[in-house]
Amino acid sequence: MDSLIFQTAASFIFSALVVIVITIVAERYGTKIGGLIGTLPTTVVIALLFIGLNRGEVFASEVASITPAGMGINLVFLCVFVLLAKKSLLLALACSLASWVLLASILFFLPITNIFLSLFIYLMFLVCTFIVLEYWKKISSMESKKIHYTPMKILLRGLLAGVVIAVAVSFSSVGSVLSGIFTVFPVVFLSTMVISVREHGSEFAGGIAKSMIVGSCSVVGFASAAYILYPIYGIMWGTIESFLVSLFIAAILFVAEKKMS
Repeated sequence: MDSLIFQTAASFIFSALVVIVITIVAERYGTKIGGLIGTLPTTVVIALLFIGLNRGEVFASEVASITPAGMGINLVFLCVFVLLAKKSLLLALACSLASWVLLASILFFLPITNIFLSLFIYLMFLVCTFIVLEYWKKISSMESKKIHYTPMKILLRGLLAGVVIAVAVSFSSVGSVLSGIFTVFPVVFLSTMVISVREHGSEFAGGIAKSMIVGSCSVVGFASAAYILYPIYGIMWGTIESFLVSLFIAAILFVAEKKMS
């Protein structure tokens, strides 16, 4: 129990610091580099690392198998938020979070423990949400604008991330499904959307959301690699190698985006 308390507290502090650093980098270098960094699997990496240290590589691998499906419901969260952001920020927040809770509850009661089914759910939501924003709503990419993060916004984002990851780690004593769901709670998505709407409007937030939907592939790449590599190489090396896989995917997406722009 003492070990779990220590790891929960450590995961809270570490994840909060990581998210704060990433936010500062995104603010300094703008949306091009910031967008790429923002879609890296930072909170997922920290959550799976500490869950693995607490429960072992096999359990962490089981949690990783749920992550793609969890990321899929995050894409629905983004899509619902963008569709309603023009009407009201509070309405967009309430409905997008409600949709996340509903879909997360379905994942919990099914539950999803097969990596291939999890990937199928992710790909289904990926295609559907991208089609909705790109072809139905015709959300266009916006010119690069700097999102201004005040110290209070940065601190709140870090604290929120820390709380969510600490909850995911503490739930590792309950089961892999709950841990898997909370590892992908849309902390960065939520805070980025709220700040974007408040500072640059719903259209700019929509452009960022569309990029995040595509960029989510790097998170799913990390989780899929972790599912395979954790039982083979252990938690530390498995995490490092899986993160390199996600970096490779993010680099491909970044190059493709530059060529299309």
